[in-house]
Amino acid sequence: MMTSVDTDLLRVLADPIRFQIVTLLARETLCTTHLVEETGAKQTNLSNHLKVLREAGVVETEPCGRFIYYRLRPEVIETLAGQFASLASAARLTAESNSKRSCP
Repeated sequence: MMTSVDTDLLRVLADPIRFQIVTLLARETLCTTHLVEETGAKQTNLSNHLKVLREAGVVETEPCGRFIYYRLRPEVIETLAGQFASLASAARLTAESNSKRSCP
């Protein structure tokens, strides 16, 4: 039984600022100005992180006048969570069956 986790997405979310952005966006839709205030990151740095999150499909944008609002795509996080849940289930089955590969 092969279980895989989206390692590219893990790399995207592993960055502390990007993870903070995702956490903030899980609570509410925010514009760049709000995200700069909340994270303390410089505008340019934040824009680069948002670009990575957009390209990975983690966030989507909504123009509103001269501002761009960012919204978390929960299905992406749910998919990743499901991959981890499958991995945990496989580990549990292995532990319960006490199966191990024989050494040559």
